[in-house]
Amino acid sequence: MLNPESPVPLYHQLADILLEKIRSGEYPAGARIQSEHDLAQTYGIGRPTARQATDLLVRKNILVRKRGAGTFVMDQRKEVDLFSLGGTISSFREKGIMLQTSIVHGIQLADISEDMENPFSGGKAYFLSRLGRVSENPVLIEDIFFHPTLFTGIERFDLEGRSLSQVVAEKFYLKPVRGNQNFRIGFLAGDRAGLLNVSKKTPILVVKRFLHFSQIENGIYAEIYCRTDQFVFSQTIGGM
Repeated sequence: MLNPESPVPLYHQLADILLEKIRSGEYPAGARIQSEHDLAQTYGIGRPTARQATDLLVRKNILVRKRGAGTFVMDQRKEVDLFSLGGTISSFREKGIMLQTSIVHGIQLADISEDMENPFSGGKAYFLSRLGRVSENPVLIEDIFFHPTLFTGIERFDLEGRSLSQVVAEKFYLKPVRGNQNFRIGFLAGDRAGLLNVSKKTPILVVKRFLHFSQIENGIYAEIYCRTDQFVFSQTIGGM
């Protein structure tokens, strides 16, 4: 049910509930959801609030309104995950390969050390680091920095094993509008080399990615370190 004491707006809470019902299959593709009148009665809210919730999901192309018939769940098209290398969660799964991720450094608001490439250098950002494995073999490390204002409260969500683009879209209703990235060869040492099970002399593909949102440039910055002895990594970013 909805929590009127929560700082999250009621329409946002209701949109999350509807989205969860869609993801779980309670509302499959093509299903008609409750009318705004029925949603208002079920959740004890006004119809304008119910309308705001469904409007959000319509704008995200999750629901579609059909004149005289109601509001329905749209068929979801597969998209390349803007947060992932052609080798992180969604990209691997599209190839039929299961990628397991584990948190190396849990997300928290952190002071970011000086780094001329990091847009959060010398300031604060939410920082998360995770390791990706295929068949128990480590293949990549992702260090991800989130804008401290745009993603306020992200530390409340469980990010273990989840697609970050899905979390950002579903919990913050945000989607990158464009991005840029660069590639280089690098080397790892110490704990990082141990995590990927490589030596300090093993060449590593290093990807540095900048994702921009309509609200702000450089909303997310990521550094991704990839072993290339098991997979060939490629990247297609939608809309670019």
